[in-house]
Amino acid sequence: MPTTTRAAVLWGDHQDWKVEDMTLDDPGPGEVLVEMAYAGMCHSDEHVVTGDMPVPFWPFVGGHEGSGVVTQVGAGVTHVAVGDHVSMAFMPACGHCKSCSTGQQNLCDEGFKLFDLQMMTRSEGERSHTIGDSEAARFAQLGTFSEKILVSQDSLVRVEPDLPMDVVALVSCGVATGVGSAVHRAEVRAGHNVAVVGIGGVGINAVQGAAISGAKRVIAVDPVEFKREKAMEMGATHTYSSVEEALLAVPELTWGEMCDSVIMTPGVITGDMVEPALNLVSKGGRLVVTALNGMLENDVQLNLFMLAMMNKSVLGTVFGSGNPRADIPELLSMYREGVLDLDGLITNRYSLEDVNQGYQDLRDGKNIRGVIEF
Repeated sequence: MPTTTRAAVLWGDHQDWKVEDMTLDDPGPGEVLVEMAYAGMCHSDEHVVTGDMPVPFWPFVGGHEGSGVVTQVGAGVTHVAVGDHVSMAFMPACGHCKSCSTGQQNLCDEGFKLFDLQMMTRSEGERSHTIGDSEAARFAQLGTFSEKILVSQDSLVRVEPDLPMDVVALVSCGVATGVGSAVHRAEVRAGHNVAVVGIGGVGINAVQGAAISGAKRVIAVDPVEFKREKAMEMGATHTYSSVEEALLAVPELTWGEMCDSVIMTPGVITGDMVEPALNLVSKGGRLVVTALNGMLENDVQLNLFMLAMMNKSVLGTVFGSGNPRADIPELLSMYREGVLDLDGLITNRYSLEDVNQGYQDLRDGKNIRGVIEF
C-alpha cells in the first residue's frame, strides 16, 4: 500500500519551502522505507533555494542529512532490517563499483549520478514519490525533510540503537565532511598549523578534526563572533574575523611558517576567495576546498607562478574524502568515547513547519547546525 507523508518542498528557486503531502510507493527491490527522527539543515539545501545548485525538475524535496528507523524493506535488501536505526549517507556506496572497491566510497558511481542531476533512485519513467500528479525530485536521492523517506539501501548505514538520534543525523553529512576535510584530505598531523575559513556546520567539524589530529595551532576564521567563540570551545586556538585579518597575524603567530593546511568551508565560496586563502598556506602546504559555489561558475583568481614555485596544492573534497560505511560508525564511536563533541553542534531545533525560520536563522549567522525534529 502506498504511504502518505508530509515533506518540505520547493516549487522553484528563490521560493520558500512549503510543507506538502507526498505519496510514496512500497519499497521496490533494494529499497527501504524509513520513518525519520531528525534531519540536519545543511547549507547545501540553501544552494538549491538560491539557484546555485540546479535541480532536474520541480517539486523538489529538500534534505540530505538525517536519521531514522527502518519500517519496511523491499526484495533483496541485505544491509538493514526492519527496526534498525540508520544514518543517511548523502553519497551512496554501492560497494562494487571501481571507486567503492578501491576504498573511495565517497566517489561511488551511484553517488555521482547526483551531478548528472539524476535525483531519483528508480529507472526513468517509474514514479515513486508523487505530490499531487507530479513526480518529486529529492536532494541526494534522499529528501530527508520528510516524515518518511523511500531510499536505496546503498544510502543507509546501520548504527547502534542506544545512540541519540539527533547526533546520528549530524554525522551523515556535516560532521563526516568537516572532520574528513581535516583528517583525510588535509592530512593534518601532530604539530601542524591549520586554518579553517568559515565556521558553520562543516567548518566547526574541520576545527574538531584538526584538533583531534594534534594540530599545534587551529585557526578559525569567521566574521560572526558567536561562531568564533564556538570554535574556541571545540578546539580552535586562535580566531580572526577575516582572511585579511588572519594574513596580518599568522606570519608572526607561526614564526613565519604559515599554515600547513587551510580548509575552505564558508557557506558559499567564490573564485576571488581562493588566492587570499592560498596566501595563508605554507610552502608545500595544502588548500582544501570543501565549500560549494554556483555550479556554473568557472572563474578562480590564482597566481599560478607562486602556486608552482611554492609547491602548494589545491584540493577538492566530497564527503571529506572518507568512506560512509566506515566513517559514520567510527565518528559515532568517537562521540561515545568523548573524543568528538556532537551535542554542542546543535544550536536550534525546529518543527517541519518551521523549516523557513531555520534557514533564515542560518542566513543570519545564528546557527552552527539547526535540526528538524520529527
